[in-house]
Amino acid sequence: MREEIIILVDREDKQIGTGEKMEVHRAGELHRAFSVFVFNSRGETLLQQRAMGKYHSAGLWTNTCCSHPRVGEDVLVGAKRRLKEEMGIVCELNEVDSFVYKTEFEGLFEHEFDHILVGRFEGNPIINKSEVESFLWMSLVELKKDIEERPNKYTSWFKIAMDRTDFSKVLIS
Repeated sequence: MREEIIILVDREDKQIGTGEKMEVHRAGELHRAFSVFVFNSRGETLLQQRAMGKYHSAGLWTNTCCSHPRVGEDVLVGAKRRLKEEMGIVCELNEVDSFVYKTEFEGLFEHEFDHILVGRFEGNPIINKSEVESFLWMSLVELKKDIEERPNKYTSWFKIAMDRTDFSKVLIS
């Protein structure tokens, strides 16, 4: 895995430095991130199953795309870049929420100022198999029920975002 530099921030999302991605995740430092949720006209959200070769949370289901903007890169630009790289999707994105969270898993920490972005897309993605194992479209009602019944099937950050973000407002706009 090549070294990737990510943006360290304070609780107001002001950049305070940079760090190597793995070191930042080991130390639990607060950094900038984004989580993309893509919906179709039926009100379903596109989920991805993380590739089995990922260094953490391999094989777990999560939102359409999530990552970190590069140093000097706007969050929206980074989100569109990663959405295309991971899912082969190009669509407009809008920020609907942001929050800070910290969770531990597999000896690492996600301590992120997470920007929640939503977009609309019809059809199926063209997945990058080094990033994504599989995908599926699921209604929010079915998804919330499945998360409740089988929480270990999903990534920790995805469950946090689903619990705190009101996506019903996104679906009616």
